[in-house]
Amino acid sequence: MREAMESSTATASSPLEEMIVEEWSGSSSTKLCRTATILISSTSPVSVRKCGNRFSQFSTRFLQAFVPEGFPSSVTPDYVPFQIWDSLQGLSTYVRTMLSTQALLSAIGVGERSATVIGATFQWFLRDLTGMLGGILFTFYQGSNLDSNSKKWRLVADLMNDLGMLMDLVSPLFPSAFVFIVCLGSLSRSFTGVASGATRAALTQHFALQNNAADISAKEGSQETVATMIGMALGMLLAHVTVGHPLAIWFSFLSLTMFHMYANYRAVRCLSLTTLNCERSSILLLHFMKAGQVLSPEQVSDMEHILPLWTTSWSSQNTKLLHTRVRIGVRVSSLNHQEMVRLSHSAGSRRMQANYLLLEQNGTIGIVMHKDATAADALQAFFHALVMASLVDKETSANLESNSWMDKHYDNFLLKLQSSGWKIERLLSSSIIWRANWMSGPLDEKID
Repeated sequence: MREAMESSTATASSPLEEMIVEEWSGSSSTKLCRTATILISSTSPVSVRKCGNRFSQFSTRFLQAFVPEGFPSSVTPDYVPFQIWDSLQGLSTYVRTMLSTQALLSAIGVGERSATVIGATFQWFLRDLTGMLGGILFTFYQGSNLDSNSKKWRLVADLMNDLGMLMDLVSPLFPSAFVFIVCLGSLSRSFTGVASGATRAALTQHFALQNNAADISAKEGSQETVATMIGMALGMLLAHVTVGHPLAIWFSFLSLTMFHMYANYRAVRCLSLTTLNCERSSILLLHFMKAGQVLSPEQVSDMEHILPLWTTSWSSQNTKLLHTRVRIGVRVSSLNHQEMVRLSHSAGSRRMQANYLLLEQNGTIGIVMHKDATAADALQAFFHALVMASLVDKETSANLESNSWMDKHYDNFLLKLQSSGWKIERLLSSSIIWRANWMSGPLDEKID
């Protein structure tokens, strides 16, 4: 027995005569390629045999500088079409920037003997100062809405950028109003900076499937750098060709602007967001109430509006834009006496434990949120208000019918939303500033 153990130990400790080692390259386990086969032998030199094409290996490594690690499994399916259209619109922007900057510099006085350095510096300072103040004001008034309507604000941001460039191009035509026009252009672009940056952050979180938002953002920076360099080269060439030809400059600028807006529209249309905002929630609920099924993010993306509401016909607002009839976070002190009485009746019902109250006001459903309401309460309150809004025009009691529907179907509705890929943690809406606290019993015991 002892001899057998010694023999086994000697065999285990003796080196292998030959071993083959394969070298594989790739950032994802599903996208690996073999690059070399290594033969290790104790009796002969190490043999290395290269596999694959050197050009393909170089192209793969080069591509890794522009796409996230683990691509394409590490990002959502809508990442590629969005980035293609986004790069094209960025390219057109940089080409137009050369034209507008050339016009702006000539208006300031670059190249003229009568122009002074202090005068040009002061004008540039006013331009930048206006943009900074405009960015702060825009953030104050619209900062909370950018997350909930990222598609619309993405289009608005690029439209404001186009207007800013247009102001720079127009500025040389009106020397007496130059400072005013340039400041308007800077103000417009300041909105672009805030809205574009905020919506980009939301979209990066959407694309990240493996908590790789930082990697996606870094690789997008590389893509944008390449687009910037190409755009600058084309822009300088275009500026050189069109110099001294105002008609050619305006034709080039307007043509590129039209393409820029089209590319932005196509880019936004590619997105299939899985978060719940007011409009997507309305589309999902109405279809579920009719068919008992939950639409996929791709189906809802084709149905939701990314242009302003005034582009939608009035006849379809009651059905497709049901969310416009719901106001979340109503201020209690703004209600009149009759509305206060109806609100108190609502608070006395069995729904008072739901951390929200609903109030019908001329076809509009107001939501009064409790001061201790959570994100789940806000989502439930909004869906409840949508159900109530869809029943207001019917002869039945909207309040009782909506309560009954929520009791029977809401939990099942949430489960189907989650199984279809929707994120049900919270509702993306404007900030709920006003809240309330309600209690029952003798007034002298409740009021301090």
